[in-house]
Amino acid sequence: MTLLAYSLYLILAIGMTIWVAWTLSTNGKIYLIRCFGHDAELATSVNHLLVVGFYLVNLGFIALALSAAGNVETGPELMRFLGWYVGLAVLVLGGMHFFNMGAVTRHGKKVAEWVHNQAPLPEPAAAQRAVARTRSDSLLD
Repeated sequence: MTLLAYSLYLILAIGMTIWVAWTLSTNGKIYLIRCFGHDAELATSVNHLLVVGFYLVNLGFIALALSAAGNVETGPELMRFLGWYVGLAVLVLGGMHFFNMGAVTRHGKKVAEWVHNQAPLPEPAAAQRAVARTRSDSLLD
C-alpha cells in the first residue's frame, strides 16, 4: 500500500507542478511584458528563468516530502497521506507563485531600466569578424 501511496503522490504532485508552471508561464507572459516596460525579449527570458526556478524548488520539495513520509497500511491512511502531502505541495506551489509575483511587481521596472541603460552587446557575427580581423592583423605584424 505504501508503494501505491508514494506512486499516486508523485503522479499528482509532479503533474500539478508541470500544469501550474505551464499555465503561469503561458498566461503570465503579457503581465511580464508590461512589468518589464514592454520589453518582450526580457520578459520571455525572465519567464523561462522563473519556470526553471519553479520546477527546481517544487520538485525538490516533493522529493524531500516523500523522503520524510512513513508507511501507509490501510485505505484511510492512503487518503490521509495523499490529502496531507498533495495539499502541502499545492500550498508550496501557491507560495512560490505569490513570491514570484511580488518580486516581479516590485522589481520589474527597475530591472528593465537597468537592462536598457547597459551598453548594447555586439552582434555575434560582428564580434566574430572583429576577432578574426584582430588575429589577421597580428599575423601581419
